Amino acid sequence: MAQAYTNDHSPSVLQTHSWRNANNSAAYLLPHLQPNMSILDVGCGPGSITIDLARKVPLGHVVGVEYVVDPLDGARSLAASEGVTNVRFQVGDIHDLPFPDNHFDVVHAHQVLQHIADPVQAFKEMRRVVKKGGIVAVQESISSTIYPDSEGMTAWRDLQSRIRQSKGNHMKAGSRLHVWAKEAGFSLENMKKSTGSWCFSSPDERKYWGGAMEERARSSGLATTAVREGFATQEDLEQMATAWRAWVENEDGWLGFLHGQIICWK
Repeated sequence: MAQAYTNDHSPSVLQTHSWRNANNSAAYLLPHLQPNMSILDVGCGPGSITIDLARKVPLGHVVGVEYVVDPLDGARSLAASEGVTNVRFQVGDIHDLPFPDNHFDVVHAHQVLQHIADPVQAFKEMRRVVKKGGIVAVQESISSTIYPDSEGMTAWRDLQSRIRQSKGNHMKAGSRLHVWAKEAGFSLENMKKSTGSWCFSSPDERKYWGGAMEERARSSGLATTAVREGFATQEDLEQMATAWRAWVENEDGWLGFLHGQIICWK
């Protein structure tokens, strides 16, 4: 089934993805984990969350799947460098997971459903491969806010929105998780809905996030698509990159993200 992902796995993209770990991106799930659990991490990307989840289940095992092979060698290298051995990575499509029914104790997906063709089918597949009494846990973005704002920042948000809409992305996906889960067969009584957040405000945090966004504006799948398909010119992208640099260097710079998150019991 077609994906709706608007970016690639270029270094600037993997930089922001690699910052993520179980504590800052899946804290809502951690109280439910047991040391001997089996976990499937769908849309694992560079594997930073996957590997951290493996640390949380030292007597269990974790499988990370990604729909393309691009980031998986890096994920395997990261696991090896950190001495985490109860994890493996493979290619797999969330719409048609390559695992038998009732196979995992936990199925986890972080910032994945917004980028795919059919979130309901994804929930059905995650529900299929999780054991009876097991957990499906999903977190997705709802909104962001930034200070100070600027013309370049507004242009960047508008560009992302226009490209994502053209590719069939699901905007504000975090606000609809319970609806998709219900359509996939979970009952409202067996769901726990909550919200989470990220904040980037210190000099190091601004340098990390804003620097990656600056590079994305100059060199990433989104930038290539923007120019190729007429959403922006190279000059436009350079102005957006410059706006991110100004934000990084502004001591008052602040960026916050709101996420929706859900735990569903089968």
